[in-house]
Amino acid sequence: MSATDSPPPPVSGLTIHQDQPWLAPLAGFSDLPFRLLCRHYGCGAAFTEMVSAKGVVYQTRNTLELLKTCPEDSPLVVQLYGSDPQVIIKSMSILLDQGFIFFDLNCGCPVKKVIKTGSGAALLKNPDLIVEMALAMSEAAGPGRSGIKIRLGWNNEKHVYLELAEKLSGSGIGWITLHPRTAVQLFSGKAIWNALKILKKAARIPVIASGDLFTAQDALECVRETGVDNIMFARGALNNPSVFEQYKRLRGQNFIAEADHSNLRDMCVKTIEYYQRYHSSQKAVLKMRTLIPRMIREIPGAKELRKQIIMSKDWGSIEKAVAGIG
Repeated sequence: MSATDSPPPPVSGLTIHQDQPWLAPLAGFSDLPFRLLCRHYGCGAAFTEMVSAKGVVYQTRNTLELLKTCPEDSPLVVQLYGSDPQVIIKSMSILLDQGFIFFDLNCGCPVKKVIKTGSGAALLKNPDLIVEMALAMSEAAGPGRSGIKIRLGWNNEKHVYLELAEKLSGSGIGWITLHPRTAVQLFSGKAIWNALKILKKAARIPVIASGDLFTAQDALECVRETGVDNIMFARGALNNPSVFEQYKRLRGQNFIAEADHSNLRDMCVKTIEYYQRYHSSQKAVLKMRTLIPRMIREIPGAKELRKQIIMSKDWGSIEKAVAGIG
């Protein structure tokens, strides 16, 4: 059975601990090869890209593409989005039959095409619906095997994150991930880490931090300031997939990847290897033109190298450009 059609591997549990950083669900990026790359560098658990519950029910081609996995891709959390509890539960039933175990409900995505359906961050306008869906997900998956990702609220007029935590206490929900901005902020301004501290003190559910964790040092400071149970790298992992390894070292762990890939060129080569093995289509070549330029943006000569990579049309051209990284 190939990596592209194998069911998810059996998993006994999902570790929520400050020493086991997670990879966030990244639309357009956290596919199977990228998840495996981050796992190589010490990612404790990874999320799929945001998956449409309706897409699961109707088994659409794009949805099935997002769900590709392999035995090494574990533990894996499927992040769902939708606004109809019955559709969410029906999609979970299908995924559970396929062997998926862990689930997350997206209540924070502010993208227009998502919120216009009443999903994602639009749910923050209706906390009771979030609670209804979260409770149903917990019952379907089992205690501790589902969570929610939220923002502070839709806007500054009403923050709902503490209300949600209170209503979900004792529900069996395994975690709450908070990106401490409002939906209307998108990614502007600064994430309010103090809200994470407040939530951690108030909640009886593990709290995962998200937002402005661009470096390992950022994550370390966030944990120290807020006391959260774990952190989730998003844009920080896109810019530097080895951020997980760096964070673990700052935490005092002697974690080292299978080989010493601290060298930037080696990390880019490893990225290419994973995509060639698990997603070798022309679409993956195009993704290299986005991913690798992010990783090399701060090195000397980055402008010319980025130009070479962005102009590349095949694997050979990508590999030749990467070989030029000093």
